[in-house]
Amino acid sequence: MRVVVQRVKSSQVTVAGQVVGKIGRGLNLLVGIAATDTEAELDWIARKCLELRLFPGDAGGESRWEKSVQEIGGELLVVSQFTLYGDCRKGRRPSFDSSAAPETAKQLYEQFISKLRQSGLRVETGSFGAMMQVSIENDGPVTLLLEREASPINSK
Repeated sequence: MRVVVQRVKSSQVTVAGQVVGKIGRGLNLLVGIAATDTEAELDWIARKCLELRLFPGDAGGESRWEKSVQEIGGELLVVSQFTLYGDCRKGRRPSFDSSAAPETAKQLYEQFISKLRQSGLRVETGSFGAMMQVSIENDGPVTLLLEREASPINSK
């Protein structure tokens, strides 16, 4: 599983001219699901997204990495992004062989969203499989890549 985590002042997703998800201060999460992903990867990444200290403290001091999205009561915008598993090493067209099949990816994506919602934070989403326009007002900018591969024991 791969997630691009972006600290944002605001973010929104538009599909066919309609805003389907919109947040204020918080995290924009671009989510790629691998063919080998299991619930163990979802749990680990969800916990990381919620607990990473990516926001400054209240005092405005020198520490830019004082609070998590949970601690500031931030919001989450979760957007499916199968292209995160695009392999561009050969040829001129990416290969998506490592991406989960759409049916599996959608199920795991929805489970991931459910895990994030258990935090009590406001969680907005894009539309799985749709052509989306994502507007991101990155704060910092702060952009990180979280990645967790299934262990061979958990792989099917």
